[in-house]
Parts: sequence; structure tokens; C-alpha cells
Amino acid sequence: MNRNDLWPDDVRRPLADEGIDPATLGTLIDLALAEDLDGGVDVTTVATVPADQRSTLDLVARRAGVTAGAPIAAAVFAEVCGADCTISIPTPDGSRVEPGAVVVSVTGRTHDLLRAERPALNLLGHLSGIATATAEWADAIAGTGAAIRDTRKTTPGMRRLEKYAVRCGGGVNHRMSLSDAALVKDNHVVAAGGVAEAFDLVRTRFPGLDIEVEVDSLDQLDEVLEAGADLVLLDNFTPNEMREAVALTAGRARLEASGGLSLDVAAEVAATGGDYLAVGALTHSAPVLDIGADLRQES
Repeated sequence: MNRNDLWPDDVRRPLADEGIDPATLGTLIDLALAEDLDGGVDVTTVATVPADQRSTLDLVARRAGVTAGAPIAAAVFAEVCGADCTISIPTPDGSRVEPGAVVVSVTGRTHDLLRAERPALNLLGHLSGIATATAEWADAIAGTGAAIRDTRKTTPGMRRLEKYAVRCGGGVNHRMSLSDAALVKDNHVVAAGGVAEAFDLVRTRFPGLDIEVEVDSLDQLDEVLEAGADLVLLDNFTPNEMREAVALTAGRARLEASGGLSLDVAAEVAATGGDYLAVGALTHSAPVLDIGADLRQES
């Protein structure tokens, strides 16, 4: 099935602009729809709704937040309805919404709308929850010059979507995969026999790649700076230690704070002069943004 033919332009274009592959997303949508029916039919809708009835379904924010995934939710409806529906996205992704804001609106056969409703809401609520959480962190460090960055702690099969949601909330992405860049962590250091040794091995094998090195002390920081690290992850450094690390680095590498971070200390950590705050909770712990579906039957 060619999703480029099936999905309307206002669904397809935003996804393409963000590097979201239609075939991959289509597979995820197919799995979600198949899981919901489990080989059967929507027994409640079949029993209660005339087959030819048409309605409009609005996906409506129940709480304030930041939206992400409206074109993805719309793609779910396009997958079910085909050409027999009209889809609009009145609220672009990355918008700050208040309760009552209509994010996606679809008109079509009521049977189709109700079949697509839950998978669409699951994706939209989840991604908007990530965007909302990211925006809270981004707001907390506004004006410091630092950025909120995600990790690889993502839901299997949904990394590109979840990292897209981080961008919608004002964050930036770390590496998308293990092949994008090197990140030398404690286990690599143990295996290689030392932090500088691990760095040198990666630089030799992959000379053109950015290398980030995790350190847990100022002594290790000095060692990897001398080795030429591009980016250093400061693991569980206190704000005072972060300030010392910034002074020691003196612009020779970018610095990323990680471990033990919370919204309460985000501004203080960002103000130390580092470049990034790594927040795994953006994708592994963000609560879903409450978005509901309101049906309006055509007259």
C-alpha cells in the first residue's frame, strides 16, 4: 500500500518534513488497528450505529499542554477511511493549547471514525505528553543558553516519533541510533581499560565521527579533554562541580549534564554554563496529555 497516495497532503507533508517514513509509520498504524480489533469487529459500533451514518469527530484537548502527533493521528483516520473522509488539523504540532482546543477534526462514516478513534488518541496523547513535558523543561532553563536533550530511552519502534515530539516541545535530539555518533560510557571504559583508551580506540576506528565521553570526575574530564573529546557527558555532577567543569573545559568541548536532574534544579544546572541537560524522562516517563474525542452527527 502506498501511503503517499492514501494520505492527504496536509497529513503527508508535515511527516515528510520531519523525516518520518510513511512506510514505517504505516506499519505501526496497521499494528495498532489490528491489535484493537484482534481479528474481529467493533461489536459495540456494529450493534448500535447504522452502517451508512456519517459524523464528525473532533479530537479535543482536555488539559493545557503542547501538541505533537496531529498528522500522525490524522494518518490513522486516513488509513481507515481512505478517500471517504475529510481531515483537518486546526492546531499545528508544537502549539500550546488550552482545554477545549480542537487538534484534529475528521468527517466520515461513523463506523470508520470510531474504529480509528482509540489508536489515534493513543498516539496523539502519548506524543503530546512528551512535547508537554519537554516544554516544561525548556521553559525552566529559558535564557540560559543551554538546551534540553533527549536520550535513547524510547519506546521500541517509536523512537523517531518520540524524538519528533521532543522537538515539538522545544528540546533537541541526541543521537537517533548507535551508529549516529559514539558515546563512550562506563562499561566501554571498563572493557577498554580506561577512559582515554576507550576514546582513542573509537577515534582510530571511526575517525570522522563525533565522540561523546561520559566522565564522573574532574580528573577524568581533564583526561578526555586532553585526548580531544568533542562532547563530554558529566555524570551526576553537582552544580558546583558543573561550574568547575565549565571553567576547566574553557570552550574546548561541549558539556552535557546527566543523572539526578529534576525540574527543581534545571535552571541552576543550566546556569552553570554547560550546553545540554540530558533528560531521559522526556520519553520514558512523560504522562499522556489528556485528549478526548467528541462525536457530532451530521444533520
